Amino acid sequence: MTEHAIPAADTTGPHPGLAGGPVYLDYNATTPVDPRVTEAAMPYWTTAFGNPSSDHRYAAEPRRALAAARHQVAALVGAAASEIVFTASGSEANLLALRGAVLATCGGDTHLIVQATEHPAVLQTGRALERLHGTRVTVLPVDQHGFVDPAALDAVLRTSAPAEQTVVSIMAANNETGTIQPIPELSEIAHRRGALVHCDAAQACGKIPVDVDRLGVDLLTIVGHKMYAPRGAAALYVREGVRLEPVVYGGGQEHGLRAGTENVALAVALGAAAGLAADDLTSGLPQRLAGLRDELHRQLARALPGRVHRNGPTAADRRLPNTLNISIDGTRGHDVLAAAPAIAASTGSACHSGVHSPSPVLTAMGIGAERALGTLRLTLGRWSTPSDVETAVHALTPQDHARS
Repeated sequence: MTEHAIPAADTTGPHPGLAGGPVYLDYNATTPVDPRVTEAAMPYWTTAFGNPSSDHRYAAEPRRALAAARHQVAALVGAAASEIVFTASGSEANLLALRGAVLATCGGDTHLIVQATEHPAVLQTGRALERLHGTRVTVLPVDQHGFVDPAALDAVLRTSAPAEQTVVSIMAANNETGTIQPIPELSEIAHRRGALVHCDAAQACGKIPVDVDRLGVDLLTIVGHKMYAPRGAAALYVREGVRLEPVVYGGGQEHGLRAGTENVALAVALGAAAGLAADDLTSGLPQRLAGLRDELHRQLARALPGRVHRNGPTAADRRLPNTLNISIDGTRGHDVLAAAPAIAASTGSACHSGVHSPSPVLTAMGIGAERALGTLRLTLGRWSTPSDVETAVHALTPQDHARS
């Protein structure tokens, strides 16, 4: 299958959307669309407009482009193109995986096992399945670094009744701390007990190698806007032979799992982004970002001696290379960022009616409220530079950001 030709681009200069603005340190929230992705997708918003399901000449190029994009996304995760289902978001892909697996039992007993630091798209889907379909839901705890204990998963799986269809959903990497879960080990345990395995790999794809066979998963979520594609572009890997109830009913698009005329432009964008992400993994970008991440941590710790505490795994290979989650003693993260307009970053805490509450992820890891409220999530990406690190350190340490 011929893939889309991706134009060369110089990523050493600023992204057009970042030029003249604050240093962007929120790549785990969303990424700027790579101009090469925009260029690859643009014809399918303009001249190549046909419905890929039609039989005439206007449909031929969109149909070819859709198939090529499916191959590109599959290649990023080591799958077959026939195992890729395009969706409009990671949340929708998670819904298709979990609701689809539960409803495919046709009314049989079901058991969903998740872990405490999953994305709300998984946790809330679990609650809905429990409320609407009687699914038994178990939430596994995590340790102080955010890891699931494989022995805990095995113990819970032993409680599943023989007639229950069990689905295990564990994310590949956490969006706040960067913790990388031991998915291959967890998958092996789950399959030994006859369970299906879903993995939300939104934060992992493009940052670390992701291979569905090595991970041993049956279902895997891929999200475009975490890897320089537009929002609205995502996919679900569905291992051949896995049965799911459709998420949208109607025509036979997306292997009958998601009806509706395909958005070819967004599929092409996701395919182009997947191709670029694969190039990043082999060209040293993860190593470069890990170096910037560690230098940012070193400089902040040096400027604020004894006050900077990293949240998440100690071992560098057990967390995402671009992600630094720290707490600064005696501060509130939102106050620190409000006083640092030269950077754009996140705290992880929630704000309701002006009242800030600790991150549920950090709370699940056993981190107390004081430390959790003093947290910053600093995440780097394709356009991050050493100069950005210097600017961030200067912005975050001009004075003591006292507790308000």
